Amino acid sequence: MARLAPVRQDVIEALADEILDSYGHGRNFVAIDGDDVAAADAFAAHLVELLKQRAHSAFTARMNDFVSPRDRRESWGPDSAEVRYRNTYDLSVLRRVLIDPFRMGGSTGFVAAAYDRAREQQIQAKWLTAPEDSILVVSGEFLQRPELRALWNFTAWLESAPATSVDPLAVAARKLYAKDVKVRESASAIVDNTDPDHPVRV
Repeated sequence: MARLAPVRQDVIEALADEILDSYGHGRNFVAIDGDDVAAADAFAAHLVELLKQRAHSAFTARMNDFVSPRDRRESWGPDSAEVRYRNTYDLSVLRRVLIDPFRMGGSTGFVAAAYDRAREQQIQAKWLTAPEDSILVVSGEFLQRPELRALWNFTAWLESAPATSVDPLAVAARKLYAKDVKVRESASAIVDNTDPDHPVRV
C-alpha cells in the first residue's frame, strides 16, 4: 500500500493504538461508518495495515461485498430510499459467514466477501482463519443501524466532503438512517475526513 500522508498516518496510528489498548485481546469488531463508502473502505484498509504493523492480527471486510442479489433487491419493489437503506445489504449472510464464525474463534473459518456487486454474482467463498487475538474491521455505510450497532466494540464515524454528483435516493436513504441513529453521538470516535490527507479527530 502507498505511503500515507504524515497527518493521515498520525491520526490512524493514534486510532490503532486506542483500539489495541482496549480491544487487543480476544476477537473484537471495529466499524468504519460513513456516507462516503470509498473513503470508509480506504480508511479501514489503512487502519488494518497499521494494526498489522503493530504485530496484531487484523482483517478487513467491506459491506459492499455483502450486497443482496439483484433479484432479491428487486423483489422488495422499485428502487427507493427505503429499499436502499433497509435492503441493499444482506445482513443474514454477513452474520452467518463473517460475524458469527469470526466471533467463535478457534479454527472456525469465516468469509470476508460474499457478493460481487459490479458483476451481480456470488463470490466463490475464500475461507479464512485467525488467531485468538484478532480484530475485524468492517467498513461501509449504515453500520450503526439498530440491527448492527450492537456488534461493534468500537465505531468510527467518518465525515467526508459532500459528493459532487448527488444521488437523490442515496440522500433520502441517509435521511432514513439519520432518523434511526444519531451517528455522532453513538460513535466511539468521529473523524473529519473532508481532506483525506489531513483527517482530524473531533
